[in-house]
Amino acid sequence: MNAAGIVLCGGRSTRMGAPKAMLPFGAETMLQRVVRLLAMVVSPVVVVAAKDQELPELPPEVVVARDEEEGRGPLEGLRAGLKALPIGVEAAYVTSCDVPLLVPEFARRMIDLLGDHDIAVMEIDGFTHPLSAVYRRSTLSLVEDLLAHDRLRPVFLFDAVRTRRVQPAEMTSVDAALLTLRNLNTRDDYERALGELTSRAGDGIR
Repeated sequence: MNAAGIVLCGGRSTRMGAPKAMLPFGAETMLQRVVRLLAMVVSPVVVVAAKDQELPELPPEVVVARDEEEGRGPLEGLRAGLKALPIGVEAAYVTSCDVPLLVPEFARRMIDLLGDHDIAVMEIDGFTHPLSAVYRRSTLSLVEDLLAHDRLRPVFLFDAVRTRRVQPAEMTSVDAALLTLRNLNTRDDYERALGELTSRAGDGIR
């Protein structure tokens, strides 16, 4: 399947106290790292930012899109990302920019699990992870309809289309610790993840 990646980075970062996309993580920013890791398995990568948001330098092949409206949650970013996909791209793995421990093979596995569904989304104990999911571009019209009616919860989209709810046991071969789902929301989260990066670097993991 011809699949792309979409990275949403337009959130307010209130709990972190600083824009997550610009936070240093190793030798690069958090956004640069997530884009680099995702680009190992999909192409192109679309970065969706808020209207006037500052971004770090990104590779020239990265497509930058902007939210049409502010404060509308992940569905707004998903709309912008899906609209920016080049013709011929059938689906995209969607993630946030605050998962710097993302495992590239996790995204590839999720794409493989999509099958003939419209969406493949991680689900743990009944809780779905809309920013660890694959969406067909054909879901765009429904996303826009939900936004038009202020139905902003991603679950409305999942319930309306053929959704594959992926369980943790299906991902153990590629990301047993589910590092890809580790969102960094606070400074403590950030400091712990930086410590893990340092320890993994000793094993040659970038």
